[in-house]
Amino acid sequence: MAETQTSNDRPIRVLVAKAGLDGHDRGAKIVAASLRDSGMEVIYTGLRQTPEMIVHAAIQEDVDAIGLSSLSGAHMSLFPRVLELLKQHKALSILLFGGGVIPEKEAAQLTANGVGRLFGPGTDTHEIADYLRQEIPKRRATQEV
Repeated sequence: MAETQTSNDRPIRVLVAKAGLDGHDRGAKIVAASLRDSGMEVIYTGLRQTPEMIVHAAIQEDVDAIGLSSLSGAHMSLFPRVLELLKQHKALSILLFGGGVIPEKEAAQLTANGVGRLFGPGTDTHEIADYLRQEIPKRRATQEV
């Protein structure tokens, strides 16, 4: 099992979420299982969650990251709304990353506005785990200062 402990010896905690009317969750479940298999603590919200429900669950579960899956074409409204809610709740230390079918130009716009890395279809799930293992300790270190 790969090392997923960070500076404060707590496993990385990730909330995997499906927002809106998107009913396709196979990829989200595969990512959730893969992150769990790599030693992370994973909470899967299930289908048809609102951004408010996702952010509420993330704060309640004290997660390090939210992985938002978007296959419905609503990514340009869902990702910004989740970021807005994280800001309102003073929870911007929670990394918002995601995946799905997101055109490159729109993915670039989302990342420029504060979304972490976006992973497309066919991404090796180890790449996602490696990204989180690199990014989460940086975020935790800035919280400890």
